[in-house]
Amino acid sequence: MAKPAQALLRASASVRRYTGHYAAHSHGFAQVLVGLSGRLELEVEGRGAVIDASSGLIIPAGARHAFHTDRDARMWVVDAPDQPGLEQWRPFSAPQAWQRALNIGRAGDSVAAQALLAALRQAPHVQVRRRLDLARLLPALDAALHEPWTTQRMAALFSLSPQRFHARLLALTGETPQALLRRLRLDRATALLRAGVSLEAAALQVGYGTPSALAFALRRERGVGARSLRKP
Repeated sequence: MAKPAQALLRASASVRRYTGHYAAHSHGFAQVLVGLSGRLELEVEGRGAVIDASSGLIIPAGARHAFHTDRDARMWVVDAPDQPGLEQWRPFSAPQAWQRALNIGRAGDSVAAQALLAALRQAPHVQVRRRLDLARLLPALDAALHEPWTTQRMAALFSLSPQRFHARLLALTGETPQALLRRLRLDRATALLRAGVSLEAAALQVGYGTPSALAFALRRERGVGARSLRKP
């Protein structure tokens, strides 16, 4: 049998910012986290999860959890004591329509908590996302910068569609796949030119079709000329 409606009034909601690493801990009450911006990686009782602006997570009372983010992450967090339906760890999808419901609650944290918990009853369950591991992507790119790297080829490393990979990488790094590739290529080209490698050889090593294409990219992206980089 459901608990009385007044139990909802004991729940409170607030927008919280997370940066860096947070050691494993637990609470005597359940929590519901809904992503607003950024990306938060969690481990809950040994199971991994990711929260971003399209998802959320139920953390049951007493469950040990730790989390980490390389960038600021903003979350709606509901501290929910004595709430039915929050006994199990569950990732869920958070549609954009939730923003309207949450905005209603800005006048008071108990109102926001009620809006979020009511919306949660309709939230579809989602599978835990595989982590997009930059330690796998970056070495692959770095080892073959001279080769063609489409977004589709990068996405295949993680068995993702190009569209999903693009969105995940953008949320994680703030860069699109091609912007990341361009930065790595220009970083390598800059180092080669400073080491005395010719513009022609550097262009071949980092995947630019012609020396002029590399020189143009350096001027456009870095504001430097190739000749100035080769000066002792």
